[in-house]
Amino acid sequence: MASGGVYRNGGSQKPNNLRNSSSFKSKLPQSNVRRSTAVSLGGTDTVSGRVRVAVRLRPRNAEEMAADADFADCVELQPELKRLKLRKNNWDSDTYEFDELLTEFASQKRVYEVVAKPVVESVLEGYNGTVMAYGQTGTGKTYTLGRLGDEDTSARGIMVRSMEDILANISPQTDSLLVSYLQLYMETIQDLLNPANDNISIVEDQKSGDVSLPGATFVEIRDQQSFVELLRVGEAHRFAANTKLNTESSRSHAILMVQVKRSVTGSEANYSVENDSLSSRGNNYRPPVLRKSKLVIVDLAGSERVNKSGSEGHMLEEAKSINLSLSALGKCINALAENSAHVPVRDSKLTRMLKDSFGGTSRTSLVVTIGPSPRHRAETSSTILFGQRAMKVENMLRIKEEFDYKTLAKRLEIELDKLIAENERRKKYYDDDIERIRSEAEIRISDAERRFEEALKEEKVKCQMEYMESIKKLEEKWSQNQLKQVNNGLLREAHMDSGNGEVSELKRLLQNESHLRKIAEAELINLKDQLNRFTSPELSGENGDLVNLQRRLEDESRHKRKLEEELIVLRTQLSQMTIGSDHPGSSLDRDRRGYDGNNGERASIANLHEQVGLHKILSLLESEDASARIHAVKVVANLAAEEANQDKIVEAGGLTSLLMLLRTYEDETIRRIAAGAIANLAMNEANQELIMSQGGICLLALTAADANDPQTLRMVAGAIANLCGNEKLQTRLRSEGGIKALIGMVKCRHPDVLSQVARGIANFAKCESRASSHGRASGKSLLIDDGALSWIVQNANNDASVIRRHLELALCHLAQHEINAKDLIGGGALWELVRISRECTRDDIRTLARRTLTSSPTLHNELRRLRIDL
Repeated sequence: MASGGVYRNGGSQKPNNLRNSSSFKSKLPQSNVRRSTAVSLGGTDTVSGRVRVAVRLRPRNAEEMAADADFADCVELQPELKRLKLRKNNWDSDTYEFDELLTEFASQKRVYEVVAKPVVESVLEGYNGTVMAYGQTGTGKTYTLGRLGDEDTSARGIMVRSMEDILANISPQTDSLLVSYLQLYMETIQDLLNPANDNISIVEDQKSGDVSLPGATFVEIRDQQSFVELLRVGEAHRFAANTKLNTESSRSHAILMVQVKRSVTGSEANYSVENDSLSSRGNNYRPPVLRKSKLVIVDLAGSERVNKSGSEGHMLEEAKSINLSLSALGKCINALAENSAHVPVRDSKLTRMLKDSFGGTSRTSLVVTIGPSPRHRAETSSTILFGQRAMKVENMLRIKEEFDYKTLAKRLEIELDKLIAENERRKKYYDDDIERIRSEAEIRISDAERRFEEALKEEKVKCQMEYMESIKKLEEKWSQNQLKQVNNGLLREAHMDSGNGEVSELKRLLQNESHLRKIAEAELINLKDQLNRFTSPELSGENGDLVNLQRRLEDESRHKRKLEEELIVLRTQLSQMTIGSDHPGSSLDRDRRGYDGNNGERASIANLHEQVGLHKILSLLESEDASARIHAVKVVANLAAEEANQDKIVEAGGLTSLLMLLRTYEDETIRRIAAGAIANLAMNEANQELIMSQGGICLLALTAADANDPQTLRMVAGAIANLCGNEKLQTRLRSEGGIKALIGMVKCRHPDVLSQVARGIANFAKCESRASSHGRASGKSLLIDDGALSWIVQNANNDASVIRRHLELALCHLAQHEINAKDLIGGGALWELVRISRECTRDDIRTLARRTLTSSPTLHNELRRLRIDL
């Protein structure tokens, strides 16, 4: 039960603030536990089971937030240590340990699984079970136990969820389920299902000590809907009143009793020794076993102080009766916890009804509900101490089984009648049946032989036809393969002729240069001879001719050196074309620009580009030699890393050649380097439009779908990410599968790939936000339509700072468009935006997130509804 819309059947309110509990160490004081002295019946052993206690903290309601705005909560939970801290003042506190601690954020499902599910499972196994809620009025007991969940199924309480589990695990044909709903009001037991039955007596079995209520109304339950209607009828008859602590304060203790009778198979039943003779004759002679168990769910009325609740008149008498019965229950718990010889069970009807739950044979689970307000610290302390004492009580669990001899006798009698009637029919028609069966067998044998012969002939013809069809298909395939081999041979020869032509041309040039070199050497020798003759004494007077000869000699030497340099260049080209040796220093640069080399290699590649020429390098991209082709594409990729070379490469047809490599070649290395070169070219806005116009995005998407190498995917993702930064290409980029290809690459999970994907999403979201703010675009984000939101939310807090920064920026841009607000709220992005506005390490992103949350009406209203302050 709770006021202010926090915990009650009528509605619920989510918490509006987040409170972190401090860490501390504490230890539960050791004490003796109370063990019951239950006697085993029917040969069934007893099992020890301590009362398990869970504490559930109710969130602040509106009244407490207004009254205690300047004070900290008096309760601090540490669920991971199962410890509770109750503050006395600012410097002192008490520490307690419980079986389970449920914070104010715990869901109803979580509460059921922790508190009641083990008890329900024990009830299905044949043990008695009790689930009880204890606490001050207004702390959420009725919400925890009796919430029906008509509007919100997730808010269903323990009563509804327990019945769902029981109905799912019993058989309607063999098992039965009886339900009774009672209230203890002013020490009078009243039937909530039949209000006229307002004074039910308690009967105690002198032999077994079991407590029963023979005057109560028990209704057989077959489905969940009928049970919910039963609870709704009972809640309508329950006494409730408006107090200062709770607008719908329960004025009575509500008790839901569920009796389960299950028929147990022979392998599960515990048969005693005297029945071994029956068991040895077979399962048909073994008497059925019934397991009778009982589940009791008790919603106690809340303890209250008159000066706080404002009760007066008849309500004051009700409060006295409630407090007296709870006091009697506390005395019994104290006596059981201290192993006292006398337990005052008869002081109250409540303690008599719960005799089996504390110190008896029932598996008991107690949920203690408390509030956070320091105003009610005394009541909270009393409730916690009650739970601590209850943890010291230990019950002795016992399965109650009994043999159903009446069902066995009825079953055997029916079986005997069937056997007698069957025997008489068989004796009367035995001879006729034998003759009829013999004649029918002969007819069937002849028919079967005839059908088998016909089927054999049909199958033989069918097999022959299939054989002929198979031979015909094989001959057609063989002829097609022969034709393909011939065509492939012609194409291969054509490619070889083309490659051989280039090599032959280079060889011819090399021979010409060698010939010129020999001529130059011969002329040089001739000139040296002439020089020697001119330097002789008889020609010493002719100085003018000697100077001319020296000049000619120097010119010829320079010409020779130039020829030698050209010869070296041609030899290098020939070596690359024929041998295909790779340059030793090339590597992939690990950044978003794509393919690049080290400084030394880039210098050598620049020299090669200047000496050989860009057109010759691009022509090698179509070479049949794989090594030459790989070397050429590496050179182009390194050249594309420089902005000064990008326009030259595009003008020379390099972009078309690179896209052709992606389209035609399956070599992973070529595709990786070509994608890196395209990523470098895609840094230029003019090149981006050329890439899209030549079908580049489709080729990149196909490459991403086929590639398995993370580095290839990184290059492809980098190229698409660069294209995502162009606002003009967004619609076409999405229509040609670019966004889906980018999102599909997250399956690789490689950090480098994910960082490029995150960068592309951030670029796309930024362009969308810019277009929306300027009125150039409307409608929901294309990223949300393509399913990218869930991945963005899941990785917005990624450990990698690069991925996290891009996705945080993408979320902020998506949230700036108001039409995306509902999808962001439904996808969980609102909590990430709140986290970014508080925890982001970059000031600009944190400021953008805060401004977006405050400027969006939808997001701002949702924050107000959730009571979250930025």
